Amino acid sequence: MGLKLTQEEKEMLDGKQGRATRKAMEIITTLGEIYGAQRLIPVSSVQIAGVSYHNLGEAGLEYLAEMAEDGRARVLTTLNPAGMDLSEWKKHGISEDFAINQQRVVDAFEKMGVITTCTCTPYLIGNLPHFGEHIAWAESSAVCFSNSVIGALTNREGGPSALASALTGRTAEYGLHLQENRIAEVKYEIKTELSETDDFGLLGQVIGERTGKTIPYITGIKHATTEELKSFSASVATYGGVAIFHMEGITPNRTTIPEKTEIVTREDLNKARDALDDEDAEIDFISVGCPHASIKEIAAVAELLDGKKVTDGKTVWITTAKPTKDLAIKMGFYDKIEKAGAFLVADACCAVAPLEGRFTGLMTDSAKACFYARGKNKFKTEIRTVDDCIKEAVS
Repeated sequence: MGLKLTQEEKEMLDGKQGRATRKAMEIITTLGEIYGAQRLIPVSSVQIAGVSYHNLGEAGLEYLAEMAEDGRARVLTTLNPAGMDLSEWKKHGISEDFAINQQRVVDAFEKMGVITTCTCTPYLIGNLPHFGEHIAWAESSAVCFSNSVIGALTNREGGPSALASALTGRTAEYGLHLQENRIAEVKYEIKTELSETDDFGLLGQVIGERTGKTIPYITGIKHATTEELKSFSASVATYGGVAIFHMEGITPNRTTIPEKTEIVTREDLNKARDALDDEDAEIDFISVGCPHASIKEIAAVAELLDGKKVTDGKTVWITTAKPTKDLAIKMGFYDKIEKAGAFLVADACCAVAPLEGRFTGLMTDSAKACFYARGKNKFKTEIRTVDDCIKEAVS
């Protein structure tokens, strides 16, 4: 069959709409051919990963600068976290050299008409697709959340392919854009009550490690908040590469229910917690907001920190999106958090900021944050509830 292009798509590929658009179209059509797509489809929004200068380096920056010469975003496009708070980086111990280079990255995206809100939870700040809408997102936790909880349709894009979709407004129709590839393959019965974001993160770790990329159908969860589903999505994507799940009575997609059944008990979650808890962890870094904290989570942290003081020798980051931080400032939450000696950090996260060598032990409510803290920054880790994290910070 091969890939059929419309007249406009052919013009993009022929370079009639600029060099960057042609390059973008080459990426999308190549992917389409590799995966046997028959056509390209329009996307309504894009989310781009590969924003931290820490991950991109000069080679990545050069590529962005080249694309920014004549490339312009055609659909609503936001960014993944950068390596620092774009306005308050100085007080978070980020070097001037890094800050200059990080700003160059953001400027290149801005030149292309990308909205330079750097967040792994775009659905909380206005990049919110609706059910059944095709999008091209790159951040694994957001891909999993949008496919599963929202019911939008996206593959897990790489940085370059997401940018290519932003500059053309298209993606190739394959993978999770097709209903037949979104059907559950293994059923999980959850035989324990789950209470907080850390529990949901641990469940994601258990299911992710057991199933790899197999699509799970999950039963036995009576209630889950947006924050808990955000935590689960991040964890199941990190530990298993899962890009879509079905949670009975909670998520909107329809699927047949698989025969093959796995059981998850409290003992399984305890084992997962033990695996993330380093016995000899000396906690000097506490981080909440991986994925980025919602205003509800920030309000709870502000309440816990109100009138308290962070212990000397400990650093506390609450990471979030810039629009959420602005709202937190307006609501007085920022003042409560900062007055206690903690930091409300926008645009960045503990996984992509240049933190190696600065701390030795991380306490967090996020199973995903533990994975990156160990792998990238060589920190020891402990996973606890948000309440416990803040108690640790001020004890």
